[in-house]
Amino acid sequence: MIRCVALDIGETLTADTRYWGDWADWFGVSRHTVSALVGAVVAQGRDNADALRLLRPGVDLDAEYAAREAAGRGERLSESDLYEDVRPALAALRHLGVRVVVAGNQTIRAGEQLRALELPVDAVAVSGEWGVAKPNTAFFLKVVALAEARPEEILYVGDHPANDVVPARETGLRTAHIRRGPWGHLWADDPDVRAADWTVDSLTELPGILGV
Repeated sequence: MIRCVALDIGETLTADTRYWGDWADWFGVSRHTVSALVGAVVAQGRDNADALRLLRPGVDLDAEYAAREAAGRGERLSESDLYEDVRPALAALRHLGVRVVVAGNQTIRAGEQLRALELPVDAVAVSGEWGVAKPNTAFFLKVVALAEARPEEILYVGDHPANDVVPARETGLRTAHIRRGPWGHLWADDPDVRAADWTVDSLTELPGILGV
């Protein structure tokens, strides 16, 4: 029985459109260029931040992040970044009486901004606060503690095979892969993704699978 649904953030709850667009603006290149580079590194199975390193070889991304903040052009996350199915799906899950938590690889600032949106969830946590990130097993052990349930009673939902499906499954959690965003679509037929307990196209499908 699923007692808690834990959800990834980027390209599960929020679209990354603004995130990459803001980086393109900061570096003074077209947004199409950054999108194309992100697609290229995703297809190669590389870290998505490598798209920015291709633009500026040797760049210190932490320093650039700090410079953006100092210039008033820092990380932003608002209601418009949420996918349309997020609020109704989360509300429906809460209505079923399951615990709903959010846990992803995000900065402390992103975590603060996400909490400010007051989503219908029981808890929000990000890697920047935990000091450990996916796919590290320690991250998913923290998810288990946040979920307040046994691993087999937790359903982790995410778009990325290497960061979400595989490590969550190896930690003993149930898994749902969402076909959303570049990773979700590109890797949809990957054997690791097909090994997920469920595949969904929308978060609104989640309430229907909890009784399985």
